[in-house]
Amino acid sequence: MSTKERYESAKARYAKVGVDTDKAIQILKNVAISLHCWQGDDVKGFDQDGPLTGGIQTTGNYPGKAMTPEELMADMEKVMSLAPGKKKINIHASYAIFEEGQWVDRDQLEPKHFKKWVDFAKAKGVGIDFNPTFFSSPKVKDGLTLSSPDEETRKFWIRHGKACIRISQYFAEETGIPCVMNIWTGDGYKDIPGDRLGPRMRYKESIEEILSEPYDFNLVKPCVESKVFGIGVESYTAGSAEFTLSFAAEHKDKCLPLMDNGHYHPTEVVSDKIPSLLCFFPEIALHVTRPVRWDSDHVVLFDDETREIAKEIVRNDALDRVYIALDYFDASINRISAWTTGLRNMSKSLLFALLQPNAQLKELQDTNNLTKLMTVQEEMKTFPFGDVWDYFCESCGTPVGFDWFTEVEKYEKEVLSSRK
Repeated sequence: MSTKERYESAKARYAKVGVDTDKAIQILKNVAISLHCWQGDDVKGFDQDGPLTGGIQTTGNYPGKAMTPEELMADMEKVMSLAPGKKKINIHASYAIFEEGQWVDRDQLEPKHFKKWVDFAKAKGVGIDFNPTFFSSPKVKDGLTLSSPDEETRKFWIRHGKACIRISQYFAEETGIPCVMNIWTGDGYKDIPGDRLGPRMRYKESIEEILSEPYDFNLVKPCVESKVFGIGVESYTAGSAEFTLSFAAEHKDKCLPLMDNGHYHPTEVVSDKIPSLLCFFPEIALHVTRPVRWDSDHVVLFDDETREIAKEIVRNDALDRVYIALDYFDASINRISAWTTGLRNMSKSLLFALLQPNAQLKELQDTNNLTKLMTVQEEMKTFPFGDVWDYFCESCGTPVGFDWFTEVEKYEKEVLSSRK
């Protein structure tokens, strides 16, 4: 049977439980997923030659990583051609592109240092999300940035944050698509601190100062992201979950909360937090990863939590209220494959959620018919979802089934293998 024939059969079966597969596909075609640039070069960036520091680490040395802006953009373009649906690109400030002899430190970054990224985004018809880079810099003093007791250190990183606000405004104006600008630092302490409040008060005041930079909140969406711990800051982080959520709630007219599902305790799940935040915030943002046992940033799979995250977004009619971005980096396997796997799986999870009889499930819960609720949810797991997914891929002009990996192998042979 052809992909179309298999789809028509699946469509009829889904229709029997009140699910319109055509509608689901059309909705998904308009949902943007933000593709993170740092998977392609192991979070190295282009503005410094030092090691990756600041509570994060990339493992592996698979050959073929991108080493120039041109290589990184070519790799991202390849990935976007292999996954269906709408995309954005997500870049860190450390990926500024300088002309020869025109390097500036992060507090002096300007829109012109990201013009090539704008040109790339415009050529692909996508928007840009952005992140100040509060790590991998000699200006990180004793592991601290915005929460540092050293005033000059704080001032430097505040200037960096303000510069990033201006750059985010530039991105949004140039592409016509809102820019989500995420503030995250690895500030914290390896062992038990003597003062927990002081660093958080400094952190609060620093972010408030960054957000005092003028911007159009319709175009620039600053976010605050928490983290439970990191390498070298195992005992305390200034930007805890309680801190960032409280900060976002107090400043909801100018910033959003961002949840990374690797940034919580092992028994916590972001899928359960999404509807809670939707009760209070008009918009929220996500970094989707796979934490395994901690924030290890594994490749996103079509696993239980990714599907549950997608279900909570879809069943709560929040596709236009939740900004979805990917955040992981694996240097132990082919980076193009890692990127594509995660991008396809996030899109796949959203389609799976759109193909659930969500109205019926809510009614069963509200009428306390919990026996049937469980039964319907379990039976839907074996519906011919794969046939709808294949048709969605084909309708978007992207590879079906294993064909995308054949393209990755070809790209590795023809492009990646020539990189030293």
